[in-house]
Amino acid sequence: MEIFVEIIGWIASVLIVGSYFLNMRGKILATSPLYIWSNLLGGLFFVVNTFYHHAFPSMAVNIIWVLIAIGSLLKKKPSA
Repeated sequence: MEIFVEIIGWIASVLIVGSYFLNMRGKILATSPLYIWSNLLGGLFFVVNTFYHHAFPSMAVNIIWVLIAIGSLLKKKPSA
């Protein structure tokens, strides 16, 4: 179990930092589904990792991170 938790923690890091890097380089928009899903999955993986390690303040931040991503996915797009 411990190795699984560590692997998803590293995957979370790659997803969140990688999507942020691509956003800063102008490769993906912060409103793109790829960016939002990367943050949502990364946040979920961090929730599992931080819960396992009893890092509850970090877990709380990542729960909020996930809720923001879910809200972004559910947000109605304006009609053109």
